[in-house]
Amino acid sequence: MVQLYNLHPFGSQRVVPCKQEPAHFCCGQDVLFVASTAASCRVDVFTVREQGRCEALGSFATLGPVLRMAHSSAGDYLVTIEEKSKATFLRAYMNWRCMSAGSSRVCVRMVGHKMEESYSEALKEQMSVVEMPLSDPPLCISCCPVNGDLLVGCKNKLVIFCLKYRVINQNLTVLDFERSLILHIDNLIPAEVAFCARHIAITTELDVLILKLELVQQSADRTEQYAQGVSAPEKAVDGGSPSTHPLQLELDEFIICQKPVELLGEESKLCEIPVTLESTELPTEDTKHFQVQYLLFRRFAPGQSPFGFCEEMKLHSVQLLPVYQTAYEETENKRKLLSLFCFFSLPHVGYLYSLGKLVELISTYQYSEKSEQAVLTPQFLHVITSQNLQCFTVRCSAAAARSEDPYIDTTVKACPPVTLDVCTLRMQLFIGPRAICHFKNHIILLTKADTEDITERRKPTRRMLKADCIKSRTNSESEPGWNLYIINTVSTIQLYREMVEYSRTYENVKTESCIHLLSEAHLLVRAAIMDPHFLKSDEKEDLLRAFRESCAFLGDCYSRFDTKDYHLALPYYRMSGLSMTEVLKRLVSEGDEIQTYERGFIFYLTHSLNEDSNEELSKESGNKVLQILYLADPVQLPDILCSPSMRNICPLTAVKYLQKIEKMMPSVVLTLTKAFFALKMGDLAMYEHEMHSYKETTLACGFIGQPRLLQQRKEGIVTPTEFAVHLKEMQPGLLVAATVALHENSKIELEEADTFFKMLCNSSENTIPQLLVDFWEALLVVSSQKKILQELLLRVTSQYVWRISKKQLPETKPLKTTEDLINSCSHFGLIVPWIASIMSVGCSSDKDYHEDISRLQSLLCSQSISIASVLPVLEPLTEADSVGLTVRVLCNTRLGNYEEAIDQLLRRCPDAAVFYAQHELKGDSQALWWNKLLPELCKRTRLTGNDCPVLISSLKAETLSIVAMELELRDFLSLLPEDGTAAFFLPHLLHCSQRKLLT
Repeated sequence: MVQLYNLHPFGSQRVVPCKQEPAHFCCGQDVLFVASTAASCRVDVFTVREQGRCEALGSFATLGPVLRMAHSSAGDYLVTIEEKSKATFLRAYMNWRCMSAGSSRVCVRMVGHKMEESYSEALKEQMSVVEMPLSDPPLCISCCPVNGDLLVGCKNKLVIFCLKYRVINQNLTVLDFERSLILHIDNLIPAEVAFCARHIAITTELDVLILKLELVQQSADRTEQYAQGVSAPEKAVDGGSPSTHPLQLELDEFIICQKPVELLGEESKLCEIPVTLESTELPTEDTKHFQVQYLLFRRFAPGQSPFGFCEEMKLHSVQLLPVYQTAYEETENKRKLLSLFCFFSLPHVGYLYSLGKLVELISTYQYSEKSEQAVLTPQFLHVITSQNLQCFTVRCSAAAARSEDPYIDTTVKACPPVTLDVCTLRMQLFIGPRAICHFKNHIILLTKADTEDITERRKPTRRMLKADCIKSRTNSESEPGWNLYIINTVSTIQLYREMVEYSRTYENVKTESCIHLLSEAHLLVRAAIMDPHFLKSDEKEDLLRAFRESCAFLGDCYSRFDTKDYHLALPYYRMSGLSMTEVLKRLVSEGDEIQTYERGFIFYLTHSLNEDSNEELSKESGNKVLQILYLADPVQLPDILCSPSMRNICPLTAVKYLQKIEKMMPSVVLTLTKAFFALKMGDLAMYEHEMHSYKETTLACGFIGQPRLLQQRKEGIVTPTEFAVHLKEMQPGLLVAATVALHENSKIELEEADTFFKMLCNSSENTIPQLLVDFWEALLVVSSQKKILQELLLRVTSQYVWRISKKQLPETKPLKTTEDLINSCSHFGLIVPWIASIMSVGCSSDKDYHEDISRLQSLLCSQSISIASVLPVLEPLTEADSVGLTVRVLCNTRLGNYEEAIDQLLRRCPDAAVFYAQHELKGDSQALWWNKLLPELCKRTRLTGNDCPVLISSLKAETLSIVAMELELRDFLSLLPEDGTAAFFLPHLLHCSQRKLLT
């Protein structure tokens, strides 16, 4: 693996026209603040133009020499730590831009000071200095880039000032601060702090602690607790404070070297550094309450360096870097923080951590020399050593891409791994680099040449004479001298193109290096697209084009090279937007018959062809693909030939290849594929031969292996093939059986099957062809999916009712009779006998629809269908005819309404009432014989006399016999009519009394 790519990320450099040596400097949105080392106590402000051109904007006085300074893009203020009379002060400079307009007025006020109306109006045209008094001297500061809040580090505590936008009146809003929270941290003196999105990173000389302030739900019983402060879990030492340990005095004269330790996530609570929160803002209804979450603790030992013992073993350059969600037009003003990264460095090694759901180390940076300072950007890590400005690659965009889309590593999308080796893009020679900062595409570098450096410069060593090093300008008037440079980093597109060009030198010698460099180029562009200013960038279209191009290059690499990650060819080609034809042109040489193809290309071809694409390859391209895959993976050939992309291939050529494969590995899928192409050629003899090679059930299951023989998708819609059309006409049973097999094996959804059969039968959207009903009925026979059972029952019932009510016959003969369905499907029940007696007196026209009527009655006789859900569907069938009567009586019976069913029968078809009672009135419902049926029959017989022999026989033969058997003699007598003929009832009375004597 190549560790140093001698690329050129640094472009032109310009000297900042400082009159005095800078002590500290920092960058604003488009400006550079410089505080000098002289006793002038001023901050010079320079505006930065294109290509790093620098112009003096103005200057303003400070209270004393500046010890630390930082700028906040949110609120556009400068905060400083200044010293005067051996005391330190914390000050924030607001509205400093007014000085560029010539205003010299300055307003000084205390933090939180209430401004009067007349006083505040003047703030529009003058700079405002906010004094922020602290009980302890401020040591370090950091501004949150998200909301502009300020974090101040003091001995044993951190203080947070919230940036407030105070509305004075309609025309004036003034920036102010409110001291909101204090974090008390025992036995800790922060050397540097970083603050971003409620994440806090603290470093001492050898310790790193990263915390997160979590919002907690406030409740009434916890109000007092938060008013006094909430302490994170801490470990007591013998019941006392670590500072009062009895051994402390004895060990004062010794140096104790603690062991290095790394604690991540929940484990970092074990670091034994207690943090107590103290809320200092005035409590209101909107007051936010926090608790501390430990994210990372790391302690280094003084000698922990790959270069041996280092006297100045101290941490430096702690930084929190936010990365935002990829920009889109509709969310331009709603940028969402996606990921957060923390960087810190020792003299010879730097560490980059990702602070997401998991806290993990993603990169370690080894420096060739002792580092002075480092600055992290979303695209690079810039490090200065005693003689070099070094540029390293970073993995922030790779980690952020996975935070944005956890499923990015699929066959659709991909991204270079976070674990990709870091490398050095450039080592640029400078004499005496001292400090560095970065903003936009500029690096600000302070150099100071000591006497040793100048002697070294006059006697160049081999290290200084490297061909890739370019001497920077130095101050020739005074030696030793200093310079402040603005180094313009080249545009993303320019560096991307250089990386791509450079990668070609490794194409044939170092495969992994070529992929590595192209991955770097891809991540470079991806990071630029994630930049919050991407949408307004002049390079927007170029960056998007470069992103697609980089994906294509990576696809080429994984296709051409023999690498373990060959499968990545597929997602990268998809992200590139290239069509299959365009990919073939990139990889397949015309006329080269001996060209070999790697696994990545074969993987891309087979997966692309196995998808339902609208792209159709030309006849020549299809034949070439066929030849390639026949040699590389012949098993896949039947699947490939059924691809929509291969529609233009010659059927005869396809059959020849299939015949070659059949000799090696015959299968039912291969036979069906040959039959498919035989139909295309119009060779019916060959088709018949192939289709008779297996039984029909085997052929139906064979379609599971290749559903596209029957149906193909175009723009998401399932359409039938020529094979399906032929089967519809010649073997509809096989077609239905095959579709059922596809559904049961999740190859086709129920709604898709509906569309398939409607298209196949040329039916309108609202018309149900008989073949679709055959499919539903066949699915009821075999389906084990309970979730679709009621849906199918409702569908077939609706169709039966529609045909009966509309007097509509099916357009084709059903594949199964009612008897077939009753014998093969448990959802079709045996038709009860009393239905036959009702139907025997029905109209003759019903006989034309006997199949639909009997199927409907059979369904209602089973226990599968839900009567409550099917009642609305049955509405068209009224009681006007025998079919409607059977349906109503069946529904009442299934719902337990036996009395209502008997009333309907007695009213419409009394002949069937006793048959119904014999079959249905059992158990708890048997009392209806004597409470309902016997009185009703006696009443009707009395009214009609002997003119109704059916009623008399029903009463005499069935009803009285049942009642005499079930009731006591006294109860039986009470039921008999007073005006009845004794001779008529006497045999039943005698039977009832004899039954009593026998018992």
